[in-house]
Amino acid sequence: MHKIILTVAPVAAGAKEEIKNPLRPEEIAQEVIACAEEGASMVHLHVRDAEGKLTKDLSVFTRTLDLIEERTDIIIQGSTGGLSELSPEERCVVLNDPRVEVASLNMGSVNFDEDVYINTLPEIRYWAGQMRTRKVLPEMEIFEAGMVHNAFLLAEEGVLSPPFVFAFSLGFRGALPADHYSLFFLQGLVPQGSLWGLIHQGMRDMSLLAAAVGMGAAFIRVGFEDSIYLAPGRVANSNAELVAQAVRMIQAMGLEVATPAEARKILGLGSRCEL
Repeated sequence: MHKIILTVAPVAAGAKEEIKNPLRPEEIAQEVIACAEEGASMVHLHVRDAEGKLTKDLSVFTRTLDLIEERTDIIIQGSTGGLSELSPEERCVVLNDPRVEVASLNMGSVNFDEDVYINTLPEIRYWAGQMRTRKVLPEMEIFEAGMVHNAFLLAEEGVLSPPFVFAFSLGFRGALPADHYSLFFLQGLVPQGSLWGLIHQGMRDMSLLAAAVGMGAAFIRVGFEDSIYLAPGRVANSNAELVAQAVRMIQAMGLEVATPAEARKILGLGSRCEL
């Protein structure tokens, strides 16, 4: 049976009055452990300080992983992204923790609301090279269609190696909208043998996530980083509540959620050394 990898991104990028955003290691770990118990296979974490600001200091991140690994074997995905003034080297400091098995790799520059999210090809080559050296799997974040083509360009150079893992990141203001037209378009660009999934920024319900699952997505993502809503006007009490609803949705479609061990097998972790 086709099993779905369910990722949770538990920390919102900014303060939100409607929720208690986990920022301290104990708070984040508690959320992640609860999400794993509900069925999450992987957790997406940025390197942040105790106030939630992106930083090169691994202290909060390291302590958070220490607490997480005491209770669960959930896959750790580190982020190399986020709007900040950090240098390319500082943005990938997450790779210095050997417990990181997967890392986000932003595949190009894009408008983000009133700002521009800069990810140049030289920077992408650098981050991909660091992931390759550390045998960390790149999850390629796709905000615009041309970014899929960037993966092919870098594969021709030997910087990236198939099979690829694409994360369609839709709904960011200024980039591709989160609708089925964008999803169908991007899915059609994916080469055979690759894995793909969906991140729905600003999600108000899980209908587009369900569409992705129905189209053959290998993974979907929920969590406060993407959206605090279970349904229009209904705010989740916790990340675990979002995970539980996503699990129910997947099961209602006649599918199952992958365990962390099954997710590692799907992603080829532990045996894929040529990345």
